[in-house]
Formats: sequence, C-alpha cells, structure tokens
Amino acid sequence: MSKLQQGSFWALSPLIVFVLLFLGVGIITGDFTTMPLNVAIVIASIFGLVQNRKKPFGEKIDIFTKGAGHPNIILMVLIFILAGAFSQTTENMGGVQSTVNLGLTLIPENLLIVGLFVISMFVSISMGTSVGTVAAIAPVGFGLSQATDISSAITMATVVGGAMFGDNLSMISDTTIAAVRTQKTKMSDKFKVNFKIVLPGALLTIIALWFLTQGTQVADTKNYDFNFIKVLPYLMVLILAIVGVNVVIVLIGGTLLSAIIGLIDGSFKWTSLLQSISKGIIGMEDIAIIALMIGGLVALIQHNGGIAWLLNFVRNRVKSKRGAELGIAGLVSTADISTANNTISILMAGPLAKDIADEYDVDPRKSASILDIFASCFQGILPYSPQLIAAAGVAKVSPLELVPYSFYPMLLGLCGLVAIFLKLPKLKPKTQK
Repeated sequence: MSKLQQGSFWALSPLIVFVLLFLGVGIITGDFTTMPLNVAIVIASIFGLVQNRKKPFGEKIDIFTKGAGHPNIILMVLIFILAGAFSQTTENMGGVQSTVNLGLTLIPENLLIVGLFVISMFVSISMGTSVGTVAAIAPVGFGLSQATDISSAITMATVVGGAMFGDNLSMISDTTIAAVRTQKTKMSDKFKVNFKIVLPGALLTIIALWFLTQGTQVADTKNYDFNFIKVLPYLMVLILAIVGVNVVIVLIGGTLLSAIIGLIDGSFKWTSLLQSISKGIIGMEDIAIIALMIGGLVALIQHNGGIAWLLNFVRNRVKSKRGAELGIAGLVSTADISTANNTISILMAGPLAKDIADEYDVDPRKSASILDIFASCFQGILPYSPQLIAAAGVAKVSPLELVPYSFYPMLLGLCGLVAIFLKLPKLKPKTQK
C-alpha cells in the first residue's frame, strides 16, 4: 500500500480563505463580481506564504514559483494565450458572426442550445481539452445569446458542459490518459465502461436544454447572411482535432487561417490584424495569471500537508468494495476541489486509488472511469475552475452565474454515483496483460 504523511488540516486554510473571500463577499454584497478572482487568489497566496514560519520565506517562495511553473500550468497558460489570439482574430474577421448566422439559418430555433451542446461535445472529444474547447466555442455561444433571447449564462454553461463530456472521454485527453495509466488499464476498455456510465447524463442534458429553451425567439426575424469561408477556421479546428493534432498547433493554425481570410477579404489590414492578436492575448492575461497563482497556491498547500490530509481523510473511511469506489470518487473530488485542475487531481489521487482498487477488487476499468468522471464533474461546477472562468470571461459575467445551468457536470456526477451504488455496468472479468 502507498503510504502518505499524516498531513495537516491547517495547511488547507489558504484554500478556505480563497473560497470564503470569493463566495463570502458575493453573498454579503449580493454581487459576486465585487470580489475579483485575481484579488482573492493573491490574498490567499499571501496567507499561504506566511504560514509555516519554521520554513524560511525564500524557500516558500521557491515552492510557490515551482508550483506556478508546473508544466501542466504553463501549458494551460499557453493555451489561454493562443485561444485568446484565435478567438479575437476570428471574431474581428467575421467568423463568429458567420458561424452564428449559419446556425440560426440551419438549426431550428428551439434546437439552437441543443446544437451548441452537441457541437461542444464533438469539439472536445476531438481536441481532448476542455479548456481549448471553451476558448474556441465560447465566442460562438455568446454570439447565439446575443442573437436570441437565451441568456449568456445558459449558453456559456452549455459550452462548458459539452467540453467536460469530451474531456472525460477523449482518447487524447490528459485526464483520460492519466486515469488509464494510474489504474494500469487499456484506453479502449476504459472508454467503453466510461461511456456506458455517462451516456444517460448526456441524453438527460439534451432533454433538459430542449425543455428550457423550446420557446427561444430570435432577436431579429431578418434573413441572416453568412460567408461560409469565414466559418472555415472553426471547421479547421474540428478537422485537426479529429486527426489528433496537438491543441497548440490547432489554435495556431486556426489563428493563421483567420488572419489569411481577413487579409484577403479586407476585414482588416496587417496592422489591425496585429492589434487583434494583441487584444486577444491581453484579454486572456487575467485568466492566465489566476491559473499561475492557483498552481503556486496548490503547491504550498501540498507541501504543507493539506492534500495528504484530504487523501488520508477519505482513505481511512473505506470499508467495502462499494465504499472503495466511493472512496476513490471522494479522493479525486477533494483533490479537484483543492486544485481546480482535473489532470493534476487524477495524478495526485491515482496511485492511492490504485491501491484501494487492488485491495477491494475494484475493476481497473471502473476505477479509471470513476477517477475521470468525478474530476470532470467538479471541474465543470467549481466557479474558480479555468473552464468556468474562461467561459464567463467571454460573456463578461460572474462564473457563479453559470453554475446553476451546468446541467451536464451535475448529471455526470449523479451518473457516477448511480453506477457505484447499483454496481453498474456489469463487467466480465478481464485478464490484465
């Protein structure tokens, strides 16, 4: 069995401070935009740095900066920056408006939001990244909300829900790869089990979105003009993602195609193109800084024993096979709530989850699915997750406004619990090679 240090509940206090600041100020003032996330995370980080006075301050700074510079965090920042450039360039070229108008023309009004969810699902499972999906599709979702009477909170939450569907199932997703590797099972086997568990949640989400928006009215009944050429950057993103191209290359390629189309048709000159790219990057700076700060804060919490305390708390309450599965769900859930990063949470909880699964004879296909499901579930609900922050940033609303409409992430967690309590799906023993 893997051994953990005893850990310290007090080490979690910076995270508690962060959550209380963000939620508390919003509740007191009645406006959740009163406390900016960047200010809350800076205060919480300072609180974390003054903890553990036995350790030199300079050493704590080193821990913080190394956490902020974790490869996963830096990759996320790079994706944010490139996604900002792609989104702004494509919008200024006229791609968003053409895509929205194409949707308004081809999709029945009462199926627009359902179509947005399905498109987000498809893009995410193809790209293997929920953050990249949100960055690419959120502008389209916001455009739909502007052209209809659907609130931007609903469209942004729908994009996030579809993004989490793909992140949980994609063969090239970091979370899926991490879950499969830590549980020592095959990608195809995990996919089959995972898909059976989450499919009802996706179908129920589609039904819920249809009922919620079946009375949708387009703001203007005129004929919506679109230029199919301007939709090509989004199609290119889809095609490259399906082929399995790295998301960084996908976003760079999409930006270049938008730039070429815009320069040829006169949507902008080369000087305004540069300004568009710059504006897109600047628009993502706040999100990137928050991601860096969260990475540093989590590193401090982990170093001081906060994550170990959480993992031990769950580990010590496992008594049966069903309890083992619930324990695995609890492990990755608490890790994700603490880190707001589903990949990192799976990497942290995965080794101990494997020990628990082996001890209580939990099928590795099931344990891998549970890890991925509950990490993705909370990632789509936490108001301080990169996905919700990015989506809310596009629509300029508070991430908390998206939470009530995050139907799929909620149903994803519910499907996971049903699968645990009803011992579903029924799996035939499989020899692990």
